[in-house]
Amino acid sequence: MQKLPAQQRHDHLLIEQGRYIICEIAEVLYGSGKIHIEMDMAMELRHLRHFVAVAEEGHITRAAERLGMQQPPLSQRIKAIETELDVQLFRRKARGVELTEAGRVFLDRARATLAQYDGAFEATRSAARGEQGRLCVGVMPTAPFHPFVPFVIRAFRAAFPLVSLTLDECLRKEALERLRNDQMDVAFMRAPLAEPQSLVVNPLLVEPMVVALPSDHALARRDRGGGALSLKDLAGETFIVYARQLGPAFYEATMAACLKAGFSPRLGQEAPRITSALSLVAVGLGISLVPACMQRMTMDGIAYRHLKGTSQPKAVLNLASRRGEPSPVVRNFVSLVRRAARNLHTDPGKSGTIRRSG
Repeated sequence: MQKLPAQQRHDHLLIEQGRYIICEIAEVLYGSGKIHIEMDMAMELRHLRHFVAVAEEGHITRAAERLGMQQPPLSQRIKAIETELDVQLFRRKARGVELTEAGRVFLDRARATLAQYDGAFEATRSAARGEQGRLCVGVMPTAPFHPFVPFVIRAFRAAFPLVSLTLDECLRKEALERLRNDQMDVAFMRAPLAEPQSLVVNPLLVEPMVVALPSDHALARRDRGGGALSLKDLAGETFIVYARQLGPAFYEATMAACLKAGFSPRLGQEAPRITSALSLVAVGLGISLVPACMQRMTMDGIAYRHLKGTSQPKAVLNLASRRGEPSPVVRNFVSLVRRAARNLHTDPGKSGTIRRSG
């Protein structure tokens, strides 16, 4: 079957709405009991375009040139519209035409109708390009502290201002469940996930972890110049861990690094969030290993120190999304984030981040 041109498809799809508006206009002008329109007559939107062109040009020949058609068919179309409505829309003059009062009302409504449906179709096409819609982004509690995450959120909002974007803080277990249940579109994950069949996990960056100490701790006083500590220096300390059940990535990284350094860490109080863990460190209840980006969070009673040695733990940042995601909004977001990660340049001395190769 031969496809219709885009504009003609547009008009045919809107034919019923156009007929309704014509009836509405006639009823406004003359009352429901005085005008009878045969609904099987094809008052299509292209006929409204013809009428608007003649009204704006004030001359049928110039309107025909504008529309790319011959003058006689256009004259016949205007006459057919007037006959169908049983309304005179134009007064014929020696050098053109002018609108009657009914014609001016009809012009206002015709313009509004065309603008409404042109806008509807443009909005539909825009949504198909991922320029409009909704996006729910999951973030782990530590993710926003890395400058990369707010950077890509701002970049996406600037590139797609009509997308309604919401951020939802959650831990790994909740994020994975909500992704699988279509309650969340993408999530910045801190765990080195084995890629599930239903999800795609895009590695973004890796950063070292640092130790958060009470500011009056002997190790903090010893290295006030910012010198790095070895994990073995921490063997006798009490470790504050956080989100062990729902987001165990950092707990697992801490345990693995300590065991590699030759000792099993003594665990203290467990905190539900990393910010809670830092509060416990600040009051002297222990120390904690945190991503280097957390140094941006200044807190009274906390001192951060870098770690050295081959057993230095690392923190990853990944972006998880559903495999085969149909939403163009989500695909645009994932594409933007991946490009930004490839172009990421950071200063390890200041932010503690390491650019991921590839």
